[in-house]
Amino acid sequence: MLTSLTIKNYALIDNLHVDFNDGFSIITGETGAGKSILLGGLSLILGKRADLSSLKDASQKCIIEAVFNISNYNLKSLFNSEDLDYEPQTIIRREILASGKSRAFVNDSPVNLSSLQLLGERLIDIHSQHQTLQLTSDEFQFQVIDALANNEEALQNYTVALKAYKKLQKEYKSLLDFQAEAIKEHDYNTFLLKELVEAKLVEGELETLEEEYETLNNIESIQEKLAEAHQLISDDDVGIITALTTLKNALQKLSEFSSKYQDIFQRANSSLIEIDDVFNEINVFQEGLDTDPSRLETVDSKLKILHNLMQKHVSSNISELIIIRNQLQDKVSLTENLDDSIQKKQKEIDVKEKALNTIANRISKQRKKVITELKIQLESILSNLGMPNAQFKIDVNYQNQFFVNGKDELAFLFSANKGGSFNELKKAASGGELSRIMLAIKSVLAKYIQLPTIMFDEIDTGVSGEISNKMGDIMQQMSTNMQVFSITHLPQIAAKGHSHFKVYKEDVNDVTQTNLIKLNHDERIVEIAQMLGGVEMSSSAIAHAKELLN
Repeated sequence: MLTSLTIKNYALIDNLHVDFNDGFSIITGETGAGKSILLGGLSLILGKRADLSSLKDASQKCIIEAVFNISNYNLKSLFNSEDLDYEPQTIIRREILASGKSRAFVNDSPVNLSSLQLLGERLIDIHSQHQTLQLTSDEFQFQVIDALANNEEALQNYTVALKAYKKLQKEYKSLLDFQAEAIKEHDYNTFLLKELVEAKLVEGELETLEEEYETLNNIESIQEKLAEAHQLISDDDVGIITALTTLKNALQKLSEFSSKYQDIFQRANSSLIEIDDVFNEINVFQEGLDTDPSRLETVDSKLKILHNLMQKHVSSNISELIIIRNQLQDKVSLTENLDDSIQKKQKEIDVKEKALNTIANRISKQRKKVITELKIQLESILSNLGMPNAQFKIDVNYQNQFFVNGKDELAFLFSANKGGSFNELKKAASGGELSRIMLAIKSVLAKYIQLPTIMFDEIDTGVSGEISNKMGDIMQQMSTNMQVFSITHLPQIAAKGHSHFKVYKEDVNDVTQTNLIKLNHDERIVEIAQMLGGVEMSSSAIAHAKELLN
């Protein structure tokens, strides 16, 4: 419930603070006194967008702060989901800066407008002409029926299941779309993959084949050079081995004369050993050389295949070709196995659809059970509100389609006159009748669910006498379970409040200001008497006011 409201520098309000009680509170005041200003300030607390023009003094910031007792509202989960600090006494503050920027706080933590709106919807329900039009929407009508049917938990389960079902359907469609595209590319991908598989790609093979090709392609030159090297080393007369052997023997004799010749002898000997080793390797190379035209042809053919594949796939090496081959294998494999994936996904959808149907069927049955009771209660209340011939025709029809709140289509029809035809509410009821219907619905809802604080903004417009008295009784009865405000011009309703507040204007230093005060018993008598008979109160008006209050 709303326990206090503070407004500073807003419209005609300079500085206002008021504390509220639970139960039924009345707000009265002359036309133009500023009741709409009060509602405008309160709407900012509920997340309405701010307007710089609403500042009373454009050089100062506007502050609106409301304190709510939310201990019985079961809002901890909402606070957690919006990452807000939960407090049983929650403070919401809205600031409009002189620069035009707006800030909002919940328990001193900054909050964005979407979170503020979400919270505001659970705290105060301002009933205005706009909300009366909401009465004609299917969504609101379903909310009424589901409240009586105690469908809240089932609807939550349905929402979760529907989200999962739609996700599966989306995945199923994606698979079908992918399959359609994949089938178009399947033959080509298979052809490309076949080429790469038949190439028998091996990491590093390209370099090995290119080296082998160079060898085979230049075999005669290689043989010639190896033979020349062999001759230079092994010739008995002028060969390198013969010369080095002679050199080694001469240096060996020198080393016998002095140790200083030992090092040069060792180096000559090492050179001889190294040349001898080179000679042996040349012999091995000569023996291993084999002129094989068929092998040259094979290597050349494989190199051409590899180079063609690299050019086709814009690759610079075998490693990249292997990656492309593996990707093609995955694509071809996926395409060939898509039928299994699609069938599996369809089975998942069937399971989820069966579960959804079970929940939707239970929701629909619960709705149908409460329709008769809802009709009886609404028609009884409206009869007391001067609509004795009001009748509702409410039908819930189960469809073969999943909607956001089940599988039902709702026909919520109304007839105001005896023998009249049934029609949609927006066509069958006048504005005044819609207001009374909304009041009836709210009073019924209050018996079944915990409604937020409700503020009726001149819901009594167009009614008077005994009807207004009955409307006051209904609002008073509602206030036994919730906090109810009524902004009214009717004394019969004003007299039924547990608390009475008056909005008024006054001139302070030649500046008009709007204020709000709580009336005591004597002040209420005066206010109600003026509502009955005008500013010039008669003794009969005062007596009537006392009678109404008693």
